[in-house]
Order: sequence, then C-alpha cells, then structure tokens
Amino acid sequence: MPTTTALDAVEDAVRRCSTEIVELSHAIHAEPELAFAEHRSCAKTQRLVADRGFRITTGVAGLDTAFRADFGRGALVVGICAEYDALPQIGHACGHNIIAASAVGTALALADVADDLGLTVALLGTPAEEAGGGKALMLRAGTFDDVAAAVMLHPGPTDIAATRSLALSEVSVHYRGRESHAAVAPHQGVNAADALTVAQVAIGLLRQQLAPGQLVHGIVTDGGQAVNVIPGRAALRYAMRAPDSESLSELQGRVFSCFAAGALATGCEYDIDDSAPAYAELKPDPWLADTCRQEMRRLGREPVAAEVEAKLPMGSTDMGNVTQVLPGIHPVIRIDAGGATVHQPAFAAAAVSPSADRAVVEGAIILARTVVRLAETSAERERVLAARDQRAAS
Repeated sequence: MPTTTALDAVEDAVRRCSTEIVELSHAIHAEPELAFAEHRSCAKTQRLVADRGFRITTGVAGLDTAFRADFGRGALVVGICAEYDALPQIGHACGHNIIAASAVGTALALADVADDLGLTVALLGTPAEEAGGGKALMLRAGTFDDVAAAVMLHPGPTDIAATRSLALSEVSVHYRGRESHAAVAPHQGVNAADALTVAQVAIGLLRQQLAPGQLVHGIVTDGGQAVNVIPGRAALRYAMRAPDSESLSELQGRVFSCFAAGALATGCEYDIDDSAPAYAELKPDPWLADTCRQEMRRLGREPVAAEVEAKLPMGSTDMGNVTQVLPGIHPVIRIDAGGATVHQPAFAAAAVSPSADRAVVEGAIILARTVVRLAETSAERERVLAARDQRAAS
C-alpha cells in the first residue's frame, strides 16, 4: 500500500503554489485564443514550470502551440495534459483555463517527489481540443510514445471520475455552382445555397433512422453574399458523433450521402474536407478512475456513482484517442455555474469564480495524489510500464 509521505507532500506542494496557479487560470481566461493560435496561453502555461527547472521542448509534433515540459528521469513517465484553447465568441466556456492551471499545479507538485518515486513528469501542452485534435496529432507524431499513463481533468457541472465521451468527426463541405442575376437570369445560375439546403433537409430526415447514440449537428458557414445574386459558392461545417469509432464510420458514410444529394439535386460540384483527425471515444483506465474517485471523495466531493457514469450526456474529446492507446483518465471536476453547463456564456463567467479557483487547486491535488498512488502501487506501476513496453515492441 502507498505510504502517506509522498501523498501529503504533493498536496502540500499544490497548496503552496495555489496563488500562482489560480492567477494562471485567470490570466488564460482573460485572453481567450482559438485552436492552433493559443500563443499567449501556451507561453503562460510554460512559465511556472520553466522557473521550476522543467526541460521544455516547444513546437512538438510540428505544432507552434504544443509543448512538452519534463522533470525527473524516472522510468515511470506520466503525462499531464494541459488544454488552453477557447471557443469563438464565448471564450473559455469550456473552462480550459482551469484545465491548464490544474495541470501545471499537478506537474509542480509531482516534481517535488519525482526522484523519490522514480518518475518522469511530462507536462504536455495540447492545443486545439475544441477543433483540430491537437492530442491526436501529437499522439500520431510520437509525443506520447514513452508515456506510461496520462491524466487530465475538465470542469463541468458535476464531479465524474470515469468520464465517457462520444467518438467524433468534423468536416467542411464546399459547394460550387454558378453565379447569375437572381431576377434577370436566374435560369443561368447553379445555386450552391440550394445544394446545402437539400443536404440539410436530407440530414434532418436521416435523423429518424439514426442508431441510438448517433448525433449530427452543423452550421452554414457560407450561404451567399447578396440576395440578388444566385450564390455560386456555399459551405457547411458538420460534426458527427457516435458511441464508438465503428458506429461513427457507419454514420459518416450515411451523412456523406446527404452531402452528395445536395450536389446531385442542384448540379453543383462539391468537395468534403475531412482532414482533421477524428476523435475516438474515451476509454478510462478502471484503476486510475477508481483511485481518482476515492481522491474526490476524500476532499468532500460527491462524484456520481460508477453505475450512473455511462448514462450521462456526453461530449467528445481528443483525449479519447490517447486513452485508446495508453492508460489514462479524463475526470470532470464540478464548478458552480448556476445551472449552466459547458459551451454556455454563463459557464465562461463561472470559470473564474471562487468555485472554479477551488477546482483548480483541488483538481491538481486529486491528479497528483492519483499519480503518486500509481507510482507507489507496485502491481499497477508494473502494469502500465509493461503496456508501454508492449506498445514500443509492436
């Protein structure tokens, strides 16, 4: 069983740096930046660990706003994922400022015990979770190859230890028709806006036949510029979600047929840009999730019961890709948002409230103590190391 020495040490370390990590949370929140453009937020997230002596590698995976900061040289490499991108117009309505700050607090605390526990602490700055799949790109580039386990947490309206998520893919669809005067010669035009209307109607009808757990939602990003011109160009952006990657692939084929129907009905040409990586469903490691649940309860939090977790509404995250490859968790830590949930303006406001500040500190404690217990529980330590070695050999 783990001793209490390292567990107490990391909790004390988080509380000592609580002012700094809360200030970091507020600083990131004050300057929201979108996917792949989080330059100020990325720099802010590195600053405290740079001062502590972490070895920082910037631009990992060829991404300007991705980094890896390492401390210690132990065999057990644990990745702590920091997100810091925001949403258009509504800023940090997903609370990524809390994610980044709690990740930094976790890394700083674990640095204090890294040598004693045979740890390498790897703080991973992961851009573009909201759109673009930074973690999926970093995983593909080998950033996680030596990582034996990965942890992070996300704010929300409820404490959840073993968070689940839906697989997701996003695409942009561009229709190309022919402009013409809408009154003088409409018959000479090929209406690209009509193509996207047909596609959306087809998707609306398809919804009745979707399998349980499958979702489709999207927006028009270009529907024309002048009412007296037949639009020669139009565009959509759509997301598809499903309980797992196999179901997502089936759904994507059916939705792509709806996009094709729009082009066929109107005589437009079209193309689909699906270059962004798909998000796999979360696969939380049972032992890490159970340990996290215990740590939540120790701090007086009330995570939902394990049997309820799979029934909760789910979003999607590129952390799912990571957990499909190596042991990891993505718990949700509760903040008081007055009934609001993620991706609502009220949640953005709540992300710098006293409740959010408490989540930054307690979230770092929960993650740090979970990692300590992993490092000090021989069977679990050996399990995740063996899994990493097996990945490397395959």
